[in-house]
Amino acid sequence: MMIKEINDISEINWNNVIKKKKVNKPKTHGEGSGYWNKRAPSFVDHASKTLYPNSFLKIMDLRRSWTVLDVGCGGGTLAIPLALKVKHITAVDFSEKMLEKLQVESDKKKIRNISTIKVSWEEDWERAGIGVHDIAIASRSLAVDDIQSALQKLNNAARRRVYISTIVGDGPFDRKIFDAIERIYNPSVDYIYIYNLLYQMGIHANINFIENEKEKKFENHEAALNSYIWMFQDLTNAEKEKLKKYLYTHLINLNGKWILDYKQNVKWAVIWWERNK
Repeated sequence: MMIKEINDISEINWNNVIKKKKVNKPKTHGEGSGYWNKRAPSFVDHASKTLYPNSFLKIMDLRRSWTVLDVGCGGGTLAIPLALKVKHITAVDFSEKMLEKLQVESDKKKIRNISTIKVSWEEDWERAGIGVHDIAIASRSLAVDDIQSALQKLNNAARRRVYISTIVGDGPFDRKIFDAIERIYNPSVDYIYIYNLLYQMGIHANINFIENEKEKKFENHEAALNSYIWMFQDLTNAEKEKLKKYLYTHLINLNGKWILDYKQNVKWAVIWWERNK
């Protein structure tokens, strides 16, 4: 088989490379709005207990007078703390349950400068009334088939800067668990693909890295099982039993909580660029 030699990075269509890569990525339990509606309570609770939000905000150089568009906002992992630092947040998500969680948390903390819009990446943002903001962010939310179109939408929606974040290497996927249930793990699209695509789009971006150092803690084995099921689509009964056995072997009790007997190093890349350059 002949392999074409690439002499120039511009010869590679990175958007197509990413699309092909996504076809073979790990098939998760679900990615539509229905799945995220169901997962909203546990996801929001876990995200609020990590150091990720503070780490992300430290990378940003914000002004109190600025407005921010948060696409794929979830339950407000970034929108809530950002609201204390800027003039206004427009929080966008395609999951109504996530937006409801955000509203509840905003009311609880008496935050009044967040407005929400239910819309997806693929829908018409102009018709949805998103408009242009000083900053546009997409934190761990670029789960779309056409990455280039999503990046262009973000770029068009920002007058100053754009911040996105995505996985480094395997991200939150645990290869040991894939091995335990005897499934092949196909690496997903990590940050370097998106960075190369941005370069091809004429955007010279900056990169910072966030390392997730906090361990997951569970109330019991069932909670642990439910926490890892999301990694797989159409988990068979036999695979579920293998996963249960694996967790039973590797979960240890520490101060009344259950944790894995090894640490998983999860890293995220925060890629950002100046809009006016």
